[in-house]
Amino acid sequence: MIPDKAPGEDVLHASGDLKKQAHIPSFEKYKELYIRSVESPEEFWGDVAKDFFWKTKYTGKFLDYNFDVTKGDIFVKCMEGATTNICHNVLDRNVHERKLGDKVAFYWEGNEPGDEKTVTYRELLQQVCKFANVLKSQGVKKGDRVSIYMPMVVELVVAMLACARIGAVHSIVFAGFSAESLCERIMDSQCCILITADGFYRGDKLISLKLIADEALQKCRDKSFTVEKCIMLKHLTKEDEASSGSLSPPAKRACPDLQVPWNPEVDLCWHSLIGGESEECEPVWCDSEDPLFILYTSGSTGKPKGVLHTVSGYMLYTASTFKLVFDYHSDDVYWCTADIGWITGHSYITYGPLANGATSVLFEGLPTYPDVSRMWEIVDKYHVSKFYTAPTAIRLLMKYGNEPVQKYKRTSLKILGTVGEPINPEAWLWYYSVVGEKRCPVVDTFWQTETGGHVLTPLPAATPMKPGSATFPFFGVVPAILNESGEELEGPSEGYLVFKQPWPGVMRTVYGNHERFETTYFKKFPGYYVTGDGCRRDKDGYYWITGRIDDMLNVSGHLLSTSEVESALVEHEAVAEAAVVGRPHPVKGESLYCFVTLNDGISYNQKLEAELKKQVREKIGAIATPDYIQNAPSLPKTRSGKIMRRVLRKIACNEQDLGDVSTLADSSVVEQLFENRCCSGV
Repeated sequence: MIPDKAPGEDVLHASGDLKKQAHIPSFEKYKELYIRSVESPEEFWGDVAKDFFWKTKYTGKFLDYNFDVTKGDIFVKCMEGATTNICHNVLDRNVHERKLGDKVAFYWEGNEPGDEKTVTYRELLQQVCKFANVLKSQGVKKGDRVSIYMPMVVELVVAMLACARIGAVHSIVFAGFSAESLCERIMDSQCCILITADGFYRGDKLISLKLIADEALQKCRDKSFTVEKCIMLKHLTKEDEASSGSLSPPAKRACPDLQVPWNPEVDLCWHSLIGGESEECEPVWCDSEDPLFILYTSGSTGKPKGVLHTVSGYMLYTASTFKLVFDYHSDDVYWCTADIGWITGHSYITYGPLANGATSVLFEGLPTYPDVSRMWEIVDKYHVSKFYTAPTAIRLLMKYGNEPVQKYKRTSLKILGTVGEPINPEAWLWYYSVVGEKRCPVVDTFWQTETGGHVLTPLPAATPMKPGSATFPFFGVVPAILNESGEELEGPSEGYLVFKQPWPGVMRTVYGNHERFETTYFKKFPGYYVTGDGCRRDKDGYYWITGRIDDMLNVSGHLLSTSEVESALVEHEAVAEAAVVGRPHPVKGESLYCFVTLNDGISYNQKLEAELKKQVREKIGAIATPDYIQNAPSLPKTRSGKIMRRVLRKIACNEQDLGDVSTLADSSVVEQLFENRCCSGV
């Protein structure tokens, strides 16, 4: 599984200085610990657990599970019987036991340069306690679901930790999603309250968030589900920071066009509520397997899946992956550029860094605003040492050349990371050579919303790097590659990436639909967790992710369901049928290429195309906006009526070699589609 020794050819190595201080300084040490983590998980994870506070100890097995649907219900249980509170562990423990109260938890950097705020661990704890008391005063209790729809402000972290403190389950929805998407998620998890903000700027674009939130709540009411209360943070309309009880400063930028509707029967002001609350709030002690949060990820059926993570296992796994993958030390300043609305932000902005007492940058803006040097300006400003971003951002910045990077020093950088999708070797090498000046190891991490944390990843000093490879498994993770028949392949091979046993941070179920959980991840190959990704293992044992195998697309690091986009398109009265495939994109990784068949008598024109793009934006969000829409009078189908998406992918990429098309009902359809291909995108 793990080679006896690290390969010596075609690899890049970390510097000697990094190896001297690294938590895991060599490949030999990595292999020793890896074997221990797989053969004696109770002993390995038990050592990690000693760093945390437990109100009561666990009883029974440390990690118990069934991955085989033929032997009964699928389950994973970690430290059953133990009780703890994750908020207590990431805040109270750091302030009181580790004496880190005056240490900076977050450097908040707003959308506009000069919008900034420093928040210490003590200040964060006080605000979390106050907001936890607010939630309790509104009737929120242990087990209740709370929907959070906010921009990248410190109050987003406050809201999620306040939920965790009282045992409520947070369900964060990315602030780029539409009212329809927010409504769907609120209803699926039956949230009792919504927390949002008035609005925010993303670059030059003003987002009237409260307007969208109100539209979502109305959609809920229209479907006979009422959210009784909505708490709104004044982010753009705040006037006086000193009197607001807020951790984010007033916006520097005027926003006369901001629309902030207000319903006094439903809406409550964050600042008014928090002002009179106590700075003390006893944590609610939770069982290890109590739910911590629900986070929705696109599903191949079109209906998003509510991925559920639980308290103890997730805490141990995010804390240890953060510490070891980024080789975290107490003097580091860490910056993950992701949004907390995605799993990366949950695990590697909030829970993982705070569990280690780390100082992080929390960034509201865009990598290209107000100019393409913004990221490197921030790196120098806060002396960032560990930097974690997406291949999409790297490819975007590559387009502008080296000069915007090299006008800043970046001497503080020690480790670079990538997340969200496989990175192509060209972008990897630019990142390593230009951004890191060939002195910073690159940790190219593979994981999913479902895995909770990194599962395949380099370790900075221990594993020699291959550009574009996710390298080796993290501790406790046992990967395998299967063929179509479900047989494990040995040595160099390519096939389905699966995992043979759980690790503490893996998801426990799809909220409200355990059957879907079992069908999606365990039914195809009983006895294995199926990732849905293809993978290649090379002669040195390195793993290379080759992309999604199911009907999912990875656009700018975000999974989108093709059927979800298709559903949005066919809701338009002009569209009879739609099929969506991915097409390679130099920046986003994949782009959406849509084929639409119109109803009789409808002609395709630019006005209709604009309407269709708008429809998808409103139903799902801006990230799902199609790059290409092609008028397709007919779609390539088998005689049984199944759309041949493989053929559509070939057409989208203008690849004439279609392979075996003997099952096509009408081959002339393909010729027509090639002739009418889209030549340019958005």
